[in-house]
Amino acid sequence: MRLDKFLVVSRLVKQRTRAKALSDAGNVKVGESAVKAAREVAPGDVIQITFPRRRLTVEILEVPRAKSVSKEKARELYEILSDERLRGPFDEFDPD
Repeated sequence: MRLDKFLVVSRLVKQRTRAKALSDAGNVKVGESAVKAAREVAPGDVIQITFPRRRLTVEILEVPRAKSVSKEKARELYEILSDERLRGPFDEFDPD
């Protein structure tokens, strides 16, 4: 399955165009390499997605055969390895 399609089916990203834009900008890595949206993914691949304020690292446990899966099944497709908040330009003023 293509990377962009997996991100949508697993509900890590809401829209396929957004998944493609993230990967085209170099914000999606498989292993240590930035990859394009068309890259095929497989169980065991570690994906790192950098959103504007968050970096999410997941390991693929299963790649579905169907074009869509239920919410419960989507959560079983990956395991979250890390989920970190990234600092924004105004975070220095935030006391939290």
